[in-house]
Amino acid sequence: MADPQKFPPDLWYHEAHDWARVDGAEATFGVTWFAQDSLGEIVFWEGPEPGASVSRGEPYAELESVKAVSDVVAPLSGTVLASNEALDDDPSTVNSDPYATGWLVRVRLSDPSEVERLMSAESYSRMVSDA
Repeated sequence: MADPQKFPPDLWYHEAHDWARVDGAEATFGVTWFAQDSLGEIVFWEGPEPGASVSRGEPYAELESVKAVSDVVAPLSGTVLASNEALDDDPSTVNSDPYATGWLVRVRLSDPSEVERLMSAESYSRMVSDA
């Protein structure tokens, strides 16, 4: 069973360790607990401007940790409505609260049916435990 702290059941997961919280035609994206734990302390983030397009499976932002710079992959396609400006001042929020205040962008979905291609918390948990 998935640990709800590490893998909240109300989210959808992409195999690149990103999550989406879908609310109608909009979604909030972030990186999973597993991703932030693997990266280590996040020290910088660069996200897209509102109005930018993101495509499922393609990089849309960068997270820089003490270990490396990593692309963040979009779990779904759409148009960016907002980036989390609070991360500009404290990018380590991604580490401390990846599913709430550490969100990265809000997006208006261009194809809501893409959600069907994402994993449930339980499926994602199995994937990372098998890795």
